[in-house]
Amino acid sequence: MLLDLGGITLHYYLKSILNKLIFSSFFNSNKDKCKLSTYIKNIFGFKPKNIFLYELAFTHVSANAIAPNGKKINNERLEYLGDAILGAIIADYLYKKFPNADEGFLTESRSKIVSRAGLGKLAFKLGMDQHAIVSNCFSGSKSLSGDLFEAFIGAVYLDKGYEFTRKLIIDTIFGSLIDIEEVLEKENNFKSRLIEECQKEKTMLEFQLIKEDSHRNQKLFWVEIILDGKPTGIKACEYNIKAAEQLASEHYFIHQKENA
Repeated sequence: MLLDLGGITLHYYLKSILNKLIFSSFFNSNKDKCKLSTYIKNIFGFKPKNIFLYELAFTHVSANAIAPNGKKINNERLEYLGDAILGAIIADYLYKKFPNADEGFLTESRSKIVSRAGLGKLAFKLGMDQHAIVSNCFSGSKSLSGDLFEAFIGAVYLDKGYEFTRKLIIDTIFGSLIDIEEVLEKENNFKSRLIEECQKEKTMLEFQLIKEDSHRNQKLFWVEIILDGKPTGIKACEYNIKAAEQLASEHYFIHQKENA
């Protein structure tokens, strides 16, 4: 019979300790652990209890990380959890903020906030990509940075609990670091806007599929904007071609604004 330690069996207690030892042998030095902990403290205002969860959250599947026991190490499970937690928290926030809004408005608003592209830009703004373990071919992808943000939320939930995570998202991230009202009001159909602009200027527009990758057993499509037959260098990737074209169009207007 297994010894019970306050509701936790000795078997699972020892297993958790073993997993930490295995994974810690793979992850960065104590100096890098301290660097990640300091980043979280400086940006989000709290100190992690279990830094291993955050190391895992910042390890993308493309890094092909393998523990000494042969187990794959990546943030996909945390990403799955974070996606669900983030969606629930944002849905609750919108439901209370807009008591007279219909389902269509609430659904569209939630989609704007938790869109892959939106979360990716948020992750970049918060500097998460600087701490990610990711292969070079995926480096710079806002879509995959969105995955990183979700995994981070999953790690916070496991480390600190639901109420702490809710306050972090609503009060800190969307309360101080990001203007949630701005996100809700922001235009999101950049492709239509680009098509109209090109028609007005009599410019031939093409969205060229330049590469296909795979992520989480799903295809990832890379699209580049071509104007009058010439590559612009403006690219984007997403899980379907239409979404990649939409994101590339947004990048086009950002590039245009920066070079005005």
